Formats: sequence, C-alpha cells, structure tokens
Amino acid sequence: MRLIQVAQRAVDLDRASDFYSRLLDAEPSGRFDPPGLLFFDLDGIRLLLDRGAPAALIYLDVADVRSSLEEFRSRGVRVLQDAQLVHRHSDNRLGPAGTDEWMAFIEDSEGNTLGLVTRYQRG
Repeated sequence: MRLIQVAQRAVDLDRASDFYSRLLDAEPSGRFDPPGLLFFDLDGIRLLLDRGAPAALIYLDVADVRSSLEEFRSRGVRVLQDAQLVHRHSDNRLGPAGTDEWMAFIEDSEGNTLGLVTRYQRG
C-alpha cells in the first residue's frame, strides 16, 4: 500500500494556486471548478486543494529549511515556528542514520499549517 493523495482545505482556489505554485515551484496539474478542486503532482502523490476538505497538517521536504524560511518571510508568509532540531537519526527507522531532522511551520494562504522538513547530514 502507498499514499496516493492528500487533501487540504482551500477556500480561494486562485489564491491557493498562486501560493502553492510558488511554494512547490510547479504549476497545478489539474483544476476542476466547479466543484472547487485544484491538484498538484508531488512526485506521483497528488496534493488536492479542495473547498470542501477539512484542514490537514502536511509536512513537505525542502532542501534547506532555514533558507526556505527566509524566502517565505521576505514574501510575507507567516512563520508559525522557526526551524529547530526535532530528531537526531541514529538508525534508519524514521530517516537516514547520521542525519539531523529540522522542522519549521508556516501558514499557507488559506490559514492551514504546513510543516517544512530538512534532514541535514551530520558533519
């Protein structure tokens, strides 16, 4: 079994399309309005922005969470929590051994919380 789709609430599809296009550096893969659905392809997993969906907490892998936060701040995105170390991976159970996992949280255009995650190789 594998994850195929995640849904997130989006009240304003145009605003959400702009926000997520910039966040993901990708254009939507589909839009159906009505009924109010916007799709993005995340390496084979569909991100569905849906007027009727409940809010979800989605975590996205970013190359460098610290520089990503600075970029989002410069665009006026609300940072809910600065980047901080959340786990040191000593084995491969939750991530690659020898990495440190850092997370930060931002608010999307629709008021949802997004987690940003980077695993840095320990020096």
